[in-house]
Formats: sequence, structure tokens, C-alpha cells
Amino acid sequence: MKMVRLLIQVPEPIKAKLDALRQEGKTASGFIRHLLEDHFKGTQSMSRKGR
Repeated sequence: MKMVRLLIQVPEPIKAKLDALRQEGKTASGFIRHLLEDHFKGTQSMSRKGR
């Protein structure tokens, strides 16, 4: 799958939390990608329930 770049802005307190994850060896990109994948998986399954 081809990846594309996405630039976002976050408040400083959230950036600090992302930096703390970095200290644990996790990347902000990986964390955000995981959250987005989970969100869209949930959205697809919810939209099909009503059909």
C-alpha cells in the first residue's frame, strides 16, 4: 500500500503525550495510524448494521 504524508497540528499537551510515547519506542505516526484504522473499521461495521 502506498503511503502519503499528512500534516496535522495538535495542542502542546497532546504533543507532549506523543513525545512520551516516543520515549517508549513508539512513533506518533504509528500511533495515529492505529487510531485511524480502528476508527474506520468501527465506522464501517456500524454503517452495515442498519442495512
